[in-house]
Amino acid sequence: MLQRLFGTLPVLLLITLLVFVLLHAAPGDPTTMLLGQETTGADLAEAKRRWGLDQPVHVQYVKFVLSAATGDFGKSFRFSAPVREVIAQRLPATIELALFSILIAVSLAVPLGVWAGARPNSWIDNLGTSLGLFGISMPNFWLGIMLILLLAGNFHVLPSSGRSTQTGFYFLDSVLQGNWIALKDAFLHVVMPALALGTNMVGILMRVTRSSVLEASNEEYIITARAKGLGEQVVLWHHVVTNALIPIITVVGLELGTLLSGSIIVETVFAWPGIGSLLITGVTARDYPLVTGLVLMYTVAFVTINLIIDALYALVDPRIRY
Repeated sequence: MLQRLFGTLPVLLLITLLVFVLLHAAPGDPTTMLLGQETTGADLAEAKRRWGLDQPVHVQYVKFVLSAATGDFGKSFRFSAPVREVIAQRLPATIELALFSILIAVSLAVPLGVWAGARPNSWIDNLGTSLGLFGISMPNFWLGIMLILLLAGNFHVLPSSGRSTQTGFYFLDSVLQGNWIALKDAFLHVVMPALALGTNMVGILMRVTRSSVLEASNEEYIITARAKGLGEQVVLWHHVVTNALIPIITVVGLELGTLLSGSIIVETVFAWPGIGSLLITGVTARDYPLVTGLVLMYTVAFVTINLIIDALYALVDPRIRY
């Protein structure tokens, strides 16, 4: 585990280098974009000196890496605040959106995939396959717009965008404070973006679950369990599903990382105050420290999720521990 952890350090360096080079190669001067075209040359020079943009690119990169190693990602040009604080304000909203999306996906896809795999070529299998194809093929931004038009525009049952609080874990804070009105408000605001973000994962996870259940159902230990006279539901949920969990856990873990990074478009569509919309703001303003810090955070999230998946493998399958 430690060896894999240290092996990710070159990956982090390479990603930060690519982002740093691409941002500086993109057209547009952040000082002009943020201060305006009518700013005097002296003010522009002062802003570049204050932000460190008057130094060569390689010097800026080395300083960023040395500072990032201590947890300091610099100061945002756009928000005039430390990048770490700006990300910390927006991160809870994205985490809640991603967790709610994956909860919807798992609760729908896993039972449907298990039933489809247990009854191949049946009506439930055909229904699950159709829903899986729909989920994989549906662009989340288009689905989000359709949900806004239908549920918010026509039926007026859900709010169309944003949420009542801009920072903090809205669900957790509402539960701890016993504020059930705020909890209901949080739920109503997260339903549509979570559906738009999680629909694609429903399709992917359903198909993987179905394939894993079909493969496990043909193993000899499953035939032995049926020969012993065990009930079909016991065989399915205790033996088949248990031995089919490794691919399911892998997809769930990878999709969770994808949801964190893939929420950029969905957050923009629903004006969700998370790090996805924050990244769009940073790229538009050429906010080098903010964009690089966000990309580095995404990378660390992927690495952490993969390490957690490896640990879960050993818990699910004793053979891996041995």
